[in-house]
Amino acid sequence: MASLLSLSLLKPKASASTPTTTLSPPETLDHKFGRKGLKFSESGDIPTVELTVRNGSSLKLQIPNGHITSYKPKVYWKDDGYEEVLHTLAGSRGGIGLVMNEVSEPNSKGPPPPPVTAKTSTEWIVKDVDSDSIDALQVELSCIRGSLDMTYVVSLYPLSMATAVIVKNNGRKAINLTSAILSHFKFKKRSGTGVQGLKGCSYCTHPPLPSPFEILPPSEAIKSEDSPGFFSFGWEPENKPGIWAVQDVPITVLNNKLSRVYAAPPQQPSNLFHTSVPSKYETIDQGREIFFRVIRMGFNEIYLSSPGSYSDKYGKDYFICTGPASMLVPLTINPGEEWRGAQVIEHDNL
Repeated sequence: MASLLSLSLLKPKASASTPTTTLSPPETLDHKFGRKGLKFSESGDIPTVELTVRNGSSLKLQIPNGHITSYKPKVYWKDDGYEEVLHTLAGSRGGIGLVMNEVSEPNSKGPPPPPVTAKTSTEWIVKDVDSDSIDALQVELSCIRGSLDMTYVVSLYPLSMATAVIVKNNGRKAINLTSAILSHFKFKKRSGTGVQGLKGCSYCTHPPLPSPFEILPPSEAIKSEDSPGFFSFGWEPENKPGIWAVQDVPITVLNNKLSRVYAAPPQQPSNLFHTSVPSKYETIDQGREIFFRVIRMGFNEIYLSSPGSYSDKYGKDYFICTGPASMLVPLTINPGEEWRGAQVIEHDNL
């Protein structure tokens, strides 16, 4: 984790010359920000930057929507030992996406925020880049959304990657946000898919936040699944939304369909041992014999879902969606204040 701090993960550099309203073409971006390990180009008419560190691990980021479409770290010692981690579909769905939705305060008399749909998106521009030789690379995006000044920092290292968000409220009123950094992890096969590290945590069935990057929309994510046939051993239907339970096994098996938020139940003391939410947990892919550690910073909750038999609608690969979140209890950012959150994905597979 020292490398994250050395590259100032949550302290992007100020840049007075940064444009605020226009998106530069890839050629201009490459001339201004390109360097060894950072290549700006255009993919399907979308400005994109590819980050590649010394050991060959790489990451692809679409600039206008801040969507990470590929993360391919080196996980085996052989020369071609790179594995794609993310499940990404056409139309910028899946991958890793930052979700930031404004919500109304209860009993608020003012007009509600505009509804969030799957097409709602934020327009990002490149503000700065940074590097430490070619063992650590960083791209900083920024945008203004109403009274919110937002910065999104994407970093790549030989054995990890990180996404960090900084939101400052420049307005006169407090703003409430639901937020998450949702990652769609790709797996070799449905059996042998799981997550480790959530034992003792409280959870409830809950849909994901609506976002432009969703694969399963909220209404489909919480649909009940029929008895899953071959995968029915040990299967039990998920609880209805609003019913809380405690994870009582060390590994959450993700062969079947679920959509959960792991969090402290409302109106319960947060210091109870079974309601604590861990700062990290691990995805397990037995098919490829690799795992990835997901680290949560700033967010209060963890979102986790798997498609079960619904995965057949979205290609041959199985996938899950997970990441740090603040969904049940929105973030409140007062005037003049800022909030910071981050996710790190790291591995020890080499």
